[in-house]
Amino acid sequence: MSLSEIEELKHTILNLSESDYTHLRQWFFDEMDWQRWDSQLEADSEEGNLDFLITEALQDKREDTLIDL
Repeated sequence: MSLSEIEELKHTILNLSESDYTHLRQWFFDEMDWQRWDSQLEADSEEGNLDFLITEALQDKREDTLIDL
């Protein structure tokens, strides 16, 4: 995305009606953030970046120090 496209996007957002702005904001924060979070979590899991959590849980189970949630 070029700088001019970003500036145009900013201008468009700033000129939205209050209800359209609220809708855009809700969509962006409620849906887009969660989708990115889910994608990152899935990638981290596939890459083994979360394996330490399994290791810690198994160790806590062996030591009988697991806490029920």
